[in-house]
Order: sequence, then structure tokens, then C-alpha cells
Amino acid sequence: MRLYRFLSGPDDATFCHKVTAALNKGWHLYGSPTYAFDAETKAMRCGQGVVKDVDGVDYGPEIKLADY
Repeated sequence: MRLYRFLSGPDDATFCHKVTAALNKGWHLYGSPTYAFDAETKAMRCGQGVVKDVDGVDYGPEIKLADY
């Protein structure tokens, strides 16, 4: 199965660590990163899609994507 996640967070080192952790768990970048202003918090936010292929497992909506 192929899994997709969208990682998001504040424009700081925590977001970079979140993406780095996903890459080190075998996820791959998917598409271009996003960068937008959050008017509520008055701060910039980042986003990045990641994908991962997992063999031998069937997809179901109960799957916790972060476990992979």
C-alpha cells in the first residue's frame, strides 16, 4: 500500500525536525513544500507532503499513519 501524510508546523526548527524524522523512517517528500501566513497566530506555517510504500499491509482508515 502507499501511504500519504501532510506534515505541517510553525516556521521553525521543530518543523524541520518533524520532516527529518519522517525521512529517517522511510517516508519520501511528495510535491513542493508550502509556506503560508496564519492570520490567527500571526505567524508563518510550513507544510510538506510525504509518501511511503508499505508491503504486505492492506490500507484501512483505522491505520495510524504516524506509526509507519
